[in-house]
Amino acid sequence: MDIFSVISLLGGLAMFLYGMEIMGDGLKNASGSALKVILGKATQNVVFGVITGMLVTAVIQSSTATIVLTVGLITAGVLNLKQAVSIVMGANIGTTVTAQIIRLMDIDSTGNMILEFFKPSTLAPIAMIVGILLIMFIKSPNSNTKGEIFMGFGILFSGIMNMTAAVEPLSESQEFIELMYKFGDQPIIAILVGLVMTVIVQSSSAMVGMIQALSVTGAMTFNLVYPLIMGINLGTCVTTALVCSIGSSKDAKRTGVVHIVFNVIGTILFMIVMTIIKSMGGFPNLWGSVVDSGGIANFQTVFNLATAIVLIPFAGLLVKLSLAIIKPEEQDAEDRADLIVPDEKLFAIPEMALSEANKAIAHMGYVALKNLKRCCKLLNVYDEGRVSVINDNEDNLDTFTDGIETFLVNLSKHTENDIDNQRINNFVHSSTNFERIGDHAINIMEVAQTINSGKLDLSGNAKLELELVQEAVIEICEITVDAFGRMDNEEAKRIEPLEEVIDDMVLALKDRHIERLKKGDCSTATGMAFMDILTNLERISDQCSNIAILILSENDRSILGNHHAYIRELHKGGDAVFNAEHEKRKEQYLTRLKAIV
Repeated sequence: MDIFSVISLLGGLAMFLYGMEIMGDGLKNASGSALKVILGKATQNVVFGVITGMLVTAVIQSSTATIVLTVGLITAGVLNLKQAVSIVMGANIGTTVTAQIIRLMDIDSTGNMILEFFKPSTLAPIAMIVGILLIMFIKSPNSNTKGEIFMGFGILFSGIMNMTAAVEPLSESQEFIELMYKFGDQPIIAILVGLVMTVIVQSSSAMVGMIQALSVTGAMTFNLVYPLIMGINLGTCVTTALVCSIGSSKDAKRTGVVHIVFNVIGTILFMIVMTIIKSMGGFPNLWGSVVDSGGIANFQTVFNLATAIVLIPFAGLLVKLSLAIIKPEEQDAEDRADLIVPDEKLFAIPEMALSEANKAIAHMGYVALKNLKRCCKLLNVYDEGRVSVINDNEDNLDTFTDGIETFLVNLSKHTENDIDNQRINNFVHSSTNFERIGDHAINIMEVAQTINSGKLDLSGNAKLELELVQEAVIEICEITVDAFGRMDNEEAKRIEPLEEVIDDMVLALKDRHIERLKKGDCSTATGMAFMDILTNLERISDQCSNIAILILSENDRSILGNHHAYIRELHKGGDAVFNAEHEKRKEQYLTRLKAIV
């Protein structure tokens, strides 16, 4: 095998890896929304989780990608550790699909037109022709994604054909054949070779494909193939463990630990069984037999399937072992916010990353709402212990805002259409508005501290008025958080009518309070505190209005950049939905306000 054959082999490997990358990306983009649903529903039992992991990996053609997505969903709170363990088991089975596809190289058409069509030498150019037509000439919404799938498939097969052609001369090299036989007699060395090569190449499918390509030399005996496959399985879990350990939650790291333990146990058990069978003289014709591409694919499938079946009953023990290796920290106080920025591993499927960002920001809104409720309670019953929790949560809100904005900016580098880019922009603005709600809540808390330290006392009517405005503002925040979490247009339309009523209430109360000041019914210091509370409550409702506009613009892009004009049109009274909700809110709040005299 000369230098040119080596170059051709490496070029074929590069094409294979690139083809897998393109095809996998296309498949992930085509099935992004479904993947989250499928992975998220892996909750029934371990067996269902294994099947889920197997099917998802078969679709996206990468066990590492499946585990990376699983880690992202653990961090986002969609999956728990036990569900992740079952998906990992299934991913090992699903990754064998690539080898089963490659075995098409073994097809002997012998002049049969149908079989000739399914040979890679026919399928590869057809797939690339279809792919380039879809990418360059078809202008439908998903044509690029479909084109990537076909192009990746074609490039993958072209790569495997290049590798096969490059190694074919080795079939005539006695030195190479003898070397392979020697490796076959040293299973531990073969395992190490498979492991190291997989860590270098970063793809178990590529390594199995390379072995399948080498099978044309006639030097791949079963003695050599089975330890190589086991080493490849160990190599891929090292790669995954590294991915799981970078910037992830503890449960994500535990998933990497489980993948390593699962594959190590599977390899040890299989080696013990194979050694016993071999030493007892079982299947005497098997060990030295030459294995073709299909035989390699079959052994990989049997090995991974058998390992999963044996270890499924012990999934709970694997979870406990991972918890023993990576110990949980003491839980935070129940009252404190648990705000987690989604894992950037979800960038592999931008649609899934956007969905998790939406969920995380909605939870942020809930934390800001909870802080607002606590701050309002301080106006009635001051509790210094509650102040500590409020400040902690405000710090978490600030930190989360920075984190989610960085996440969204980085995500924008992975999106390819205007709709997703606009959603990212809307999410950035929404997180900023929710963060400001938290800031205004803190301002209310500081007024409560001033009232408490200065021994100020609001009049009975002032307290009743503030309680009514607080009720309205808390309600508008609840509607906003709910509408944002579900991206619900109908719910979002309820926000602006209530916001206008809150504005009217604040104006009326400021006028009333000026009258109280004139009459000397309250002190200047108390009056300033009252006005500060009203101002912050009004600004909170303004933030809710901003978020409502962002939600509505998801389905009506004409609102973008013209939201003031949109609101002016609503206030003119030409929208029946707005008018009905506005009248309802006036009855609910303004009528009650008038009753406070």
